[in-house]
Amino acid sequence: MEHGLRERVGGESEPLSDGAADCRDHEHREDDFEEHVEHEGRRYRHGVDEPGVAVEARAPGRVNLIGDHTDYTGGLVLPVAIDRWTTVRGVTGGSRVRLRSSAFAERADVPLPAPAAEVARSRGPQVRPFAAGSASTASWTRYVAAVVEEFTPRTGFVGTVRSTVPVGAGLASSAALEVALALAVGFTGDADELAARCRRAEHRATGTPTGIMDQLIATRAVAGHASLIDCRDRGIATIELPPRDEVEIVVVHSGVGHELASSAYGRRVAECERAAESIGPLRDASVDDVAGIVDPVIRARARHVVTENARVARFVDAVRVGDLPAAGQCMVESHASLRDDYAVSIPAVDAIVEALCAAPGVFGARMTGGGFGGCVVALCRPDALASWGSRAWRVRAVGGAWVRRDAR
Repeated sequence: MEHGLRERVGGESEPLSDGAADCRDHEHREDDFEEHVEHEGRRYRHGVDEPGVAVEARAPGRVNLIGDHTDYTGGLVLPVAIDRWTTVRGVTGGSRVRLRSSAFAERADVPLPAPAAEVARSRGPQVRPFAAGSASTASWTRYVAAVVEEFTPRTGFVGTVRSTVPVGAGLASSAALEVALALAVGFTGDADELAARCRRAEHRATGTPTGIMDQLIATRAVAGHASLIDCRDRGIATIELPPRDEVEIVVVHSGVGHELASSAYGRRVAECERAAESIGPLRDASVDDVAGIVDPVIRARARHVVTENARVARFVDAVRVGDLPAAGQCMVESHASLRDDYAVSIPAVDAIVEALCAAPGVFGARMTGGGFGGCVVALCRPDALASWGSRAWRVRAVGGAWVRRDAR
């Protein structure tokens, strides 16, 4: 059952990295989790509580080719849903949402409806979501509580969460969880509503004023295409990507866990708001408008947003005519702007971008996601980065989220 979303059959990625190996390590425990789900399914189906419906919901991660820190100012972004997935499987029934994760020891156990106080308690001042290497302290359960509070399901759910979206990599693992869980617990609206409400859940869970990009690409992606999203009106144009025998999208993890530090991210949002107070909406501003901003920091932030929107448009034009070197140059310029004007890159990421851009067959590379660590994305000829071995992996553009009910 699609519930306004395209049903997609997810494929396996082509692992070239230790990130993929981590995913396989998580998968080998799947039998234990499936046994748990089947036990709970028998319990509900045999009338201990109420008849249960078996459900499987899946949502992809994403890599953003270009257009970072533009979504919350109504700008342009160009993400691709990738063949890394978060899958929620289980059965409906009872009065609580109870989930086990293949990645974290902590279990989610949320009553219906989820009290706002429970979300706040799970957030906590010292807890950061999905921080790399901190499974014992990263409270993934707060996302579960926030989704339950936002969607107020009619019945409980018992199941498991398994993900091949690398955690802490800046590839939208939290949005994938939100979307998959919302579908699993019974959301039946359209893709745009689902994205908007999952974004609200993210804000509840983290307190960070993130944009709409991650949730929109998870719900509306088209296989083999990037999505040009206008974040002002949420319009989407699908951009066909070159065949994979001509170009590859390769992701390299910096080795530094991506953390959307609420204070740093929130400051960037506030700085953009200050710029807009001075020159109007940044989506409509010109470079000349930006030059009139007195404060040098606010001017730099606005300059990034204005020039990044223009780069997204140039990148799309280049891809449409097959000018991959021009597209790659847009990526290089984007990274420089994120590093210098927006100040969200780090030395480890900068070094990887520099090395990738120097490699034969690479058209361009840039940091991807919110910054402060995470991943680099490169556009390159097939096998151009084979020598990087386990440090990099190819990703494939896939379709958006789907759900199956009575998935036994």
